[in-house]
Amino acid sequence: MERVTLRIPKQQIEEVERMVDTGEFPNRSEAIRSAVREMLNEQQDAERREKHRPWAKV
Repeated sequence: MERVTLRIPKQQIEEVERMVDTGEFPNRSEAIRSAVREMLNEQQDAERREKHRPWAKV
């Protein structure tokens, strides 16, 4: 794994901390990795849908 440094608004990191505190994620890093995975999966799904419906392109 590679280390990435990023800046996140305080309110958002507080929400991530809340999810860690409630046990939804074991730590902040895993919460952020999960968000990135979800974003990438959504992008891949959108690309797959687009490939299967070439008639829908404008």
